[in-house]
Amino acid sequence: MSKKPSLLRDVFALMEARLEASAHALWDKAAKEAGQSLPRLSVEPARDAAHGDVALNAGLVLAKVLRRKPMELAGELQADAARWPEIARAECAAPGFVNLTLKPECWHTALAGLLKAGEGWARAPARSAPPISLEYVSANPTGPLHIGHARGAVFGDALANLLVYAGHEVRRDYYINDAGGQIEALGQSLHWRLREAQGEALGEMPAGLYGGAYVRELAEEFQPALPSDFQDWAEPRQLDWLAERAVAQLMDAIRTDLRALGIAHDRFLSERELRERDLPQAILEELSAKGLVYEGVLPPPKSGKRSEDHQPQPQTLFRARQLGDDEDRALRRPNGAWTYFAADLACHKEKFGKEGMELVNIWGADHGGYVARLELALKALLGEEVRLDVKLCQLVRLWRDGAQVRMSKRGGEFISLREVLEEVGKDVLRFMMLTRRNDAPLDFDFSLLQQKSKDNPVFYVQYAHARICSVLRQAEQQGWQASALAREALARVELKLLAHESEIFLIKQLALFPRLVRQAAAAREPHRLAFYAYELASRLHALWTAGKENPQLRFLHSDKKLSAARLALLQATAFILRENLGMMGIVAEEEMR
Repeated sequence: MSKKPSLLRDVFALMEARLEASAHALWDKAAKEAGQSLPRLSVEPARDAAHGDVALNAGLVLAKVLRRKPMELAGELQADAARWPEIARAECAAPGFVNLTLKPECWHTALAGLLKAGEGWARAPARSAPPISLEYVSANPTGPLHIGHARGAVFGDALANLLVYAGHEVRRDYYINDAGGQIEALGQSLHWRLREAQGEALGEMPAGLYGGAYVRELAEEFQPALPSDFQDWAEPRQLDWLAERAVAQLMDAIRTDLRALGIAHDRFLSERELRERDLPQAILEELSAKGLVYEGVLPPPKSGKRSEDHQPQPQTLFRARQLGDDEDRALRRPNGAWTYFAADLACHKEKFGKEGMELVNIWGADHGGYVARLELALKALLGEEVRLDVKLCQLVRLWRDGAQVRMSKRGGEFISLREVLEEVGKDVLRFMMLTRRNDAPLDFDFSLLQQKSKDNPVFYVQYAHARICSVLRQAEQQGWQASALAREALARVELKLLAHESEIFLIKQLALFPRLVRQAAAAREPHRLAFYAYELASRLHALWTAGKENPQLRFLHSDKKLSAARLALLQATAFILRENLGMMGIVAEEEMR
């Protein structure tokens, strides 16, 4: 398939190409000799249908550099745009926009291109974009996945699907933090519960240990499997045995929950294995060779609290302040143990193994303060060419009957992913996790999901696809052959018969899909898929309602040619809904039960 923009593939990419050619004519007059490059110009869907189909901001953008009046430049662009073969009307609008109305046949051509191309219509060629290592979930194996983990899991997985659709080669990574202080605390927690089970009166569990019900359950499960000489072992050996066994079991549970959510990773990177391979030592040597390592003492944390990394003894430090950080960072503790930071640098270098690879991490919002530190260290280690993009996911708040749900029915400490999955199912959970930007808090309302209305976005979108399937089944019952309902056959019908404003309105939304994929992938914002799906469903439902009120607008009409055109529109809409929901990891239902 040609990459050249065309109406058959991408209306908005064609308009961008036309605009760029027009803008170059203006730009070259003043800027070519100066060696300046043309600034980025946008082609946006018009916010108000009364203003046309497309809005150009070139007059405003060029005016700043060319030092000319925006409306004057807009007038020149408008005069040129009026000559484009696709344009029915071009108008200037203050303070420097150009509004364009496309000819109706443009939308019919785009619809025909969608039906002819099928799955290849909006999908970019494989590996036509840079490769990406995408790390997401990476929950510590110290307990079950909770509802907060679900947001990062769904966001990361939908982003991976979107990036692949946009032409990237994506490797899906999970970094297992199976070494260090948290794993030591897990072993100590299990040891404490085992001693309790054996009758020791230990009192309240010490702060910093894991007191969840799942720890007690693990201890009870491990007790009959303890080695016969377990009590003769030194305590450090007992703790290691318990922690290693617990990590393996908890990771099995995490993988099971992720599979239930429709998520599978390509690679699991183990912090413990990285340490066993001495990769943190290699990091230390590389940074030392750059003069960025020394032995010193960290000052007390500004908060006045002792942090994990602060110890008032000499330890191996990274000169982070020299590179712009607010303090230096520990790589090795006084006892010789590697810090999480050192192991994390080793992990990122391991991921950055392919030329041109970009690293994208999905983390919880509580990791926000760690991002700048990691970026500085990676640039020192790998050079300025390293590309790291960290997306932070905010909290999820669960609601039921107007009240916030704060406790798990089973464990009492948190809401587990498994509990929510069992109540609402994979598709509902995935859709709801994408109904807000990742950096905004998300409210998940169980009561809302019981409603069969447009206020329930999952139902509203699924119902749109189910309605289309219902009409197609009715068409077959009325004698339409399956071959006549195939996309290829429908691409050859008289699409120009689709002339009602509700029909054109729906086609315009379909024509936005390639642009949506490009922009959502570039911005790393898979929530745009959910927004688009809802708007597309809304336009389909509006057309359905119009047919209820006006028999002339019904999909199955006495005029066979008109029915064929409307069935083509429905098939195209169903196709885009399936493609869109597929990237979100959701099945498009054919019937609502």
